Amino acid sequence: MSAWPSTRARRVLAALERIGWAVKRSSGSHRTLSRDGYPDFIFAFHDREEIGPRMLARIAKRTGLTPEDL
Repeated sequence: MSAWPSTRARRVLAALERIGWAVKRSSGSHRTLSRDGYPDFIFAFHDREEIGPRMLARIAKRTGLTPEDL
């Protein structure tokens, strides 16, 4: 069982913004996020899209997101 719940992209983006990520630029559903000490991260999901546990784990690896942040 994964520690990550399946959740909507809008909620994940809000959690990333709470932990210090900021939208640098946007083009359609692709948002480039930036944070000091990390390389830029492309968040390419529509707001209502469901993100599964495996993809959340991949996002967390690159952004520092934890299950508690959601």
